[in-house]
Amino acid sequence: MKSKLDKALSLVALGVLGVLHSAHAAPVYEIVNLDNYDLQGTLEGTRNGYALGVNANDELVGIAKGKKKLSTSDVEGGVIDVEDGIAPEETITYSITKAIVANNFAFVAAQNAAAGAWLPTFDSVNGTTPPSDTSVVNSVDTFYYGINDAGVKVGSMTAPEKKTENTTTDDTTDYWYYRDYEYRGVAKVGDSEIPLLPPYTQYVKEDKTVELGGWSAATAVNNNNLVVGYASTDISKYGGDRVAYCLGTDNTLPLDVCIQREQYPNTQGTRNIQYQTRAYVWQLDNGVATGTALPLGLTPASDNTLTFTAQALGVNNEGVVAGRSHVYRNGNTDRLRQDAAYWSKDAEGNYQYHWIPMGDAISSSIAYDVNDSGILVGSYRSYIQGYLRDKFFYFDTNTPDVAYVTPNDFASTTTDLSSKPKDINNKGQVVGYIETTYDKEKPRPKAGFLYEKSTGEFSNLNNLLTCESKGFEKGSDGNWTRHQVEVQDGTGKVLSYNSDILVVEAASINEDGTIVGTAFIRKPSYQFDSDGNVIVGENGLPLFELSGNGDPVTAYIPRMVVLKPSTNGEACTVDDSTDTGNYERKGAASLAWLLVLPLVWLRRRTR
Repeated sequence: MKSKLDKALSLVALGVLGVLHSAHAAPVYEIVNLDNYDLQGTLEGTRNGYALGVNANDELVGIAKGKKKLSTSDVEGGVIDVEDGIAPEETITYSITKAIVANNFAFVAAQNAAAGAWLPTFDSVNGTTPPSDTSVVNSVDTFYYGINDAGVKVGSMTAPEKKTENTTTDDTTDYWYYRDYEYRGVAKVGDSEIPLLPPYTQYVKEDKTVELGGWSAATAVNNNNLVVGYASTDISKYGGDRVAYCLGTDNTLPLDVCIQREQYPNTQGTRNIQYQTRAYVWQLDNGVATGTALPLGLTPASDNTLTFTAQALGVNNEGVVAGRSHVYRNGNTDRLRQDAAYWSKDAEGNYQYHWIPMGDAISSSIAYDVNDSGILVGSYRSYIQGYLRDKFFYFDTNTPDVAYVTPNDFASTTTDLSSKPKDINNKGQVVGYIETTYDKEKPRPKAGFLYEKSTGEFSNLNNLLTCESKGFEKGSDGNWTRHQVEVQDGTGKVLSYNSDILVVEAASINEDGTIVGTAFIRKPSYQFDSDGNVIVGENGLPLFELSGNGDPVTAYIPRMVVLKPSTNGEACTVDDSTDTGNYERKGAASLAWLLVLPLVWLRRRTR
């Protein structure tokens, strides 16, 4: 039960937030991938789209996913977090008895693209076909996470499906389904694909060799074609035990099928075959990738059986790498943590690990990016006012003896709003997402943010948008109102609902201030039968789900969004508090993926 004092403090904090927003002359932004108040934000045949990286030439990369819609209550209550992914419409099952179905597709978009400005365009990786082509069932999941100014795109992919006839006494399936690897980093240069191999792909014991595939992922690339990410360098002890089982006489499955079963995530989301994982870099040169493992933040004892992980997530043009690693804080083996780190070359050209010191109150931390001036951005997790929160920080790698800085967000002192940065440009502009309400007893909605390091100004991106970019249109009387979207129902009736656009995560910003990320846009919900099929009316159009008063029930869909600084627009100040639309508002603001990175989060969030 929230105390009256907490409620009063929340009201005071919200009042401070409003004052601060009006006290600064923040930049004005407009969404430039709008088409008649609808976001051009995903591939045809997919439900959701996420932009994850943009370069200096206004070219971006992203991921389209066949995920289900978000209900209004999910969005307003802050239940769904883009970074953790969205529950699929049809559950993707991991089974050796079922054909493998892909659910993720890489795309590109550009301001000057031949297909149209900022139109998401499918980009094939590892033989994938467009999701709109229903004549082919894709088995390869593909992901783009970064792009440099030369247009080199990096990400990861799965191996295509293989199958073998079931010759065992198990009659539940005619075929077994498997693949050669679960995740593999990839760089695409023009039309050429360069696999980014991990150093560990085979289990070797005595006279037996088992092809496991290992795993790797590429998360970023600089303008010198240095790709960073992470890769398997060995197998975990328990993973080795599971491979040994597949080689043993108790296993009745084909070896490749048994290995696949052990590599699939179980009902708890964990995999029996795990790998020792290290931050990794690959230098691209004339179509060849040369890989180097980066040092772990600790030296395990020779008899240590724990699985240690490090990941590289960002890189600047000087070759400084940002990420995180397991570390024994201050050399104390009782204080094993995953903390933010960076790697840079010494005088001999070898990469050295650098820990960003964290206090005892910090449970973990992570670094996402570093700019050419050496300013690194990340977040740490700690208890604030009795609750675990993530807080955005920046750190100057040029002065490693100076502590990191936690910027104030919407108040003159540190708040308990969780925030995570995703990118920083060379002007010191940082983008990411932040919580927007202070209620401690409910999930908190999130919004994309822009932080100006030079001035300390911290802004909710939704408060910087023009009115058109928020779904408003100006009437003949000069007043702004929500744009009314009209759709025809399967009964022939024309239904309408209010347009609404919410920027929920900013993933990348270039030097011109162009920001890409994810926004939620409202759409009407179709009616489905018990088998999950859309119900179609006599006129051949789908039926919509209706509220008690006959209005369409709307839902939020995540879509790629592109924001550019406006040269002549004004930030929208329309008071929308009385516009309840077709649903009851449950929160004070919008909420925030997809990094979803494979293995840990997806940058983020992947399948």
